[in-house]
Amino acid sequence: MLQTAALILAAGKGTRMHSDKPKVLQTVLGEPMLRYVLEAVRPVFDGRVLVVVGHQAGMVEAAFPDAAFVRQEQQLGTGHALMQAMPALEGQCERVLVVNGDTPLLSEDVVRHFVEASAGADLAFATIELDDPAAYGRVVRAAGGGVRAIVEAKDYDPALYGPEPHEVNAGMYCVRLDLAARLLPRIGNANKSGEYYITDLISLAVAEGCKVQGVQCGRDESLMGVNSPLELSRSEECLRGRVVDGLLRSGVMLHAPALVRISPLATVEPGAEITGPCEIYGRSVVRRGARIDSHCVLRNTVIEAGAEIRSFCHFEDAHVGEAALVGPYARLRPGAVLEEASHVGNFVELKKSRLGKGAKANHLTYLGDSEIGAGTNIGAGTITCNYDGVNKFRTVIGDDAFIGSDTQLVAPVTVGAGATLGAGTTLTHDAPEGKLTLSRVHQKTVEGWERPKKAEAK
Repeated sequence: MLQTAALILAAGKGTRMHSDKPKVLQTVLGEPMLRYVLEAVRPVFDGRVLVVVGHQAGMVEAAFPDAAFVRQEQQLGTGHALMQAMPALEGQCERVLVVNGDTPLLSEDVVRHFVEASAGADLAFATIELDDPAAYGRVVRAAGGGVRAIVEAKDYDPALYGPEPHEVNAGMYCVRLDLAARLLPRIGNANKSGEYYITDLISLAVAEGCKVQGVQCGRDESLMGVNSPLELSRSEECLRGRVVDGLLRSGVMLHAPALVRISPLATVEPGAEITGPCEIYGRSVVRRGARIDSHCVLRNTVIEAGAEIRSFCHFEDAHVGEAALVGPYARLRPGAVLEEASHVGNFVELKKSRLGKGAKANHLTYLGDSEIGAGTNIGAGTITCNYDGVNKFRTVIGDDAFIGSDTQLVAPVTVGAGATLGAGTTLTHDAPEGKLTLSRVHQKTVEGWERPKKAEAK
């Protein structure tokens, strides 16, 4: 089989989205649309993937630092995009698959099927059947069923092509690179948009007697592009339903499944239990036996087996250990790690902090840039003062320590194993292990003091 590379078209502005954000960066289940296209094509092409960017190219490139890009400085159509990519493709492959970057429902299986089905063609493209063809390019076939051309919706003339078909172009092509190099210079822009369409390659290839194949994909919605907020919403709901159905069939317990939003990039093991509304995004992992109550949001977070996440928690780039108990109303920021059987309670926030095995921070606490030993108890209102306005510093607390309520630990500072800090302490120096350390103003009662009174009205 000829070596094939993939080219993703992601240069468009997406004017119908009415957004300053490039269309391919609009999110579906927490991920930019382009992410799903990359996930679908990369395994098929072993890394031979280029992305054409144009409108706000810098934003797209910054969002995908591991991708290879070609710039289309002027957005003059899909054919023009392929022209701009040709120098980067030549010598690297013999065929190129071209796919739009606004197809978030695209799957690896669909891509593999299309590449295999088009293996014997000089030029192939995917087609789908729609009850309402809307703005999609119409597939024109000869009486015998062979492909004649693809005609853009705004340029379709029934007098020339006959009644409008329901078979439309799905926006995925596979073409021999030498053929593309020969035909691309002959594409014109004499159309209502004044653009160079990649679809014009079909009629040119037919005229040359090349083997052109329209790979019929039925009504496969995974090839549908997204061009408006309405279409974005419908695609997202379709993908959400797919994910939820798959999880239910696998043995995941979902309560109120219509309110559960889980990215297809996430992993949820059979035996996990999730109650909606709930959102799980990125490459999050929820292990068997874990439970997540309603109104939680997780991104790129691991929840180990047997952990319980109570309602209204928000986690990002965090790790919750086995049998840990978290929430309600807890926040774990990037770098937060809870070890086995640790407890984090209501209105507790962790950032770049590790809570050791069996340690507890149950109330109204901020732990930033800290290491908390096993079995340690953190009292309500404790704060690690980790930022001096310029630099961040670490707090280290040993095993089995007791931190009294309303304690401030001014980092850098270390609390020894088994140490106790009295309530209300402001710790500015290390506290030795096994001892009680206090920092309090001496209490006194002022004799003769009287509470102020309001002046009597005259």
